[in-house]
Amino acid sequence: MVRTRNLCVAAAVMAATLGAAAVPAQAAPAGAAKAAAACPTGWGSVDKTYTAGTSTPVRDARSGRHDCYDRLVVDVPGAPAAALGYSVRYVDALYQDGSGRLIPVGGGAILEVRVTAPAYDPQTGTSTYPARAGQPLPGVDVTGYRTFRDTRFAGSFEGDTQLGLGVRARLPFRVQRLDGRVVIDVAHSWNAAR
Repeated sequence: MVRTRNLCVAAAVMAATLGAAAVPAQAAPAGAAKAAAACPTGWGSVDKTYTAGTSTPVRDARSGRHDCYDRLVVDVPGAPAAALGYSVRYVDALYQDGSGRLIPVGGGAILEVRVTAPAYDPQTGTSTYPARAGQPLPGVDVTGYRTFRDTRFAGSFEGDTQLGLGVRARLPFRVQRLDGRVVIDVAHSWNAAR
């Protein structure tokens, strides 16, 4: 009798499991997954620095838009991540290294981005990045970005390449070193909501 009762319970459990499995799954509404994902927090807006340097030259800069932040990438192909030094900080105004010339940068706040890599060939002095001091970064169009407002090339002096990044306001940011590039992400807001 105990054996029969156990078989009946087992059959009932299997029937319930199979019945539930036979019900087709329904997809969540398209916006539900997006709304559930939160943006990262905790980056802060204090100066961020990594001390290292390379003679491998800067070749390009590019930007991108993401759900939670806008991104600027400084390309230094061939440089290992460990050799890519940087200093990224909010400044009241952007002044060109060497000359002290004021470089106007649009936006509510200015991030000064320094990458410790030249924008020229150290052997010949020939430019490796086709930018001009005081001008927007070539090929970088931040029109329509939520956070970025302007970009400016300040120059490359004594192995440091200096850029200005105009942002909407003083917002949290992070800096990442990857092989061949330095990545600067500036959040769209201070909280975790998009």
